[in-house]
Amino acid sequence: MDIAQANGIDICYDTIGDSANPALLLVMGFTAQLTAWEDAFCQMLADGGRYVIRFDNRDSGLSTHFDGVRVDLPAVLAAWENGKAMPPIPYSMSDFANDAFGLLDHLGIERAHIVGASMGGMIVQTMAIEHPERVLTMTSIMSTTGEPEYYKWAPETRAAISTPPPTDRSGFIETSVALGLLLGSPRHFDPSAAATRAGSSYDRMFYPQGAARQTAAIRGSGDRAAGLRALRVPTLVIHGHCDTLVLPLGGHRTAELVAGANLLLFKDMGHDLPKPLWPLITDAILSHTRHAVG
Repeated sequence: MDIAQANGIDICYDTIGDSANPALLLVMGFTAQLTAWEDAFCQMLADGGRYVIRFDNRDSGLSTHFDGVRVDLPAVLAAWENGKAMPPIPYSMSDFANDAFGLLDHLGIERAHIVGASMGGMIVQTMAIEHPERVLTMTSIMSTTGEPEYYKWAPETRAAISTPPPTDRSGFIETSVALGLLLGSPRHFDPSAAATRAGSSYDRMFYPQGAARQTAAIRGSGDRAAGLRALRVPTLVIHGHCDTLVLPLGGHRTAELVAGANLLLFKDMGHDLPKPLWPLITDAILSHTRHAVG
């Protein structure tokens, strides 16, 4: 893995595949590290003729941590839920988007296919809205538009994800598996594999302090409805019927707003990327990125 100086911060990234192939940037979600895009998943995309790039978002993994930067998260959440004036936030979705473009600049890539999961979907939507000339195609996975009425979740899931994780390794793993049972695809969730992933994530970088600032960016950046309505970037939206963190209406709404968007729904997918669905998901992304640009 390498470090790029981009948009004023350090961004940890790696690449898979031939750099002569079209670039495909993978953007992960809330507090997740680049390793949440699993190696074999990335290799399937690379084997399909894509130069795959994955990276840690700011305040995640081995990229820059904004230590000591405080945010009044209760005030941010109250403003978002009640339609009030938003208090200051440390950074926004636009900052996340500019980090990603800065990484592409570092790699000498002018235009790329962009794929985002969950909060990463919000980031790639922002990228496409703000700099469509740099985006070949967009794929938004298990995400939503920033409109409060289209960002709904199951109450038990909200309570679980809002609870700070234990700081010890075994407690973190146990809590991660329990959370995965709530969020994950019911038919495909593998507790043993989830425990292994959680342990690897903890060992690479345990940094729960970034969660409040990333939450503030999600809630405090405004909605993207107008920008998505005007968007003319070829768009694929993927969502799971079993998603309890971002209910499927978030995906429906995203596809509704973007002209010509394709919506792919999996009846047995939750808020995760289950291994049995990788062939279908990667094939959909490869087909979208292949045909959208001719």
